[in-house]
Amino acid sequence: MRIVRLICGLVIAVGLFTIPVYSREQVVVGVSVRIGPPPLPVYVQPVCPEPGYIWAPGYWAYGPDGYFWVPGTWVEPPEVGLLWTPGYWGWDGFYLWHAGYWGPEVGYYGGINYGFGYPGVGFFGGYWRGGAYFYNRAVTNVDVTVVRNTYHTTVVNQSTNRVSFNGGPGGLTARPTEREIAAGHQRRSTMTAEQTQHQQAASTNRTLHASVSHGRTDVASTVRPGQLGGRGAVESGRPYSPNRPSESPNRPANGEPSNRDRPPSLGPPNASPAMDEKHQQELDRLRQRQTEERQRIEQKHRQEQQQLQQHAASDRQQQEAHRKQQQQLQQLDRKHEQQQQRLEQKQQQERQKQQKPGSPSRLSANDKPSSRD
Repeated sequence: MRIVRLICGLVIAVGLFTIPVYSREQVVVGVSVRIGPPPLPVYVQPVCPEPGYIWAPGYWAYGPDGYFWVPGTWVEPPEVGLLWTPGYWGWDGFYLWHAGYWGPEVGYYGGINYGFGYPGVGFFGGYWRGGAYFYNRAVTNVDVTVVRNTYHTTVVNQSTNRVSFNGGPGGLTARPTEREIAAGHQRRSTMTAEQTQHQQAASTNRTLHASVSHGRTDVASTVRPGQLGGRGAVESGRPYSPNRPSESPNRPANGEPSNRDRPPSLGPPNASPAMDEKHQQELDRLRQRQTEERQRIEQKHRQEQQQLQQHAASDRQQQEAHRKQQQQLQQLDRKHEQQQQRLEQKQQQERQKQQKPGSPSRLSANDKPSSRD
């Protein structure tokens, strides 16, 4: 009888251990680990294979043999209009995996700096408009001859910390913002079948296991899910070194500032250095104003959300307010894109005028840049 009770007790204990754990923020996969994951490797992002694909950053998953690296990859979303919120490891007595998900807005992902438009808070790699996805060239690697919908907005990473978990000893201390919490309450979809197969393929690749690679993953990123070898793989993963230069001057890396990438419209190599400097200053001033304008709008939205919560507004009222806020941000993005296009067209005209025969002499290094954009 005692043996029967002992067996029943073990069955119940195993069942409880495998039940998914729930946190205050979102559903967590039923995996709890006592040791935190390794640092995120620095790697180069492969070129986007075709329009509409969205970048899903690489991450450390856990299996029977410990942590293994799931390479970052370009993924086709389950439907138009959805964005990917990466998963993350969080501390709650154990390290627990918070699964990533698809939704209309990027939510909280533990403050992890995954790079490529995921600096730890928010998402700056692109946006949907009119059924088409627009890519930010500053932080994503796209071929403009294949992908036409692009723009350029500088994203400054406030930290190059490679820590891959939130909370616990040595972990990040980021907490979700009100906007991220609201995003987590919207309609969500789990990983696509391709993403699941991608993770399963990584789990069977011994070279991606932390116990074997010690963080030096052979395959850090792939062009498409499941392509862990051959031309579809990018073998550039290595631990972060703050003194190591960029892998490529034209391909974004996940641990480096992205303001090194300039739009192609900055002019030919033989353009006047003084004019190039003037044009870059104009672009920098425009981007600074755009950043300040976006910060003001987002601050206003946070205040509106706080007022709604204080007055116990209904879910319908909050959803309507959130919808209007999203429309304002989309309109702001369109406005900023048009401003940048106008400025680039103006600069292009200046360069063409300078290159015409009989045109005035080139700007000297002492010429003052115009204060007008």
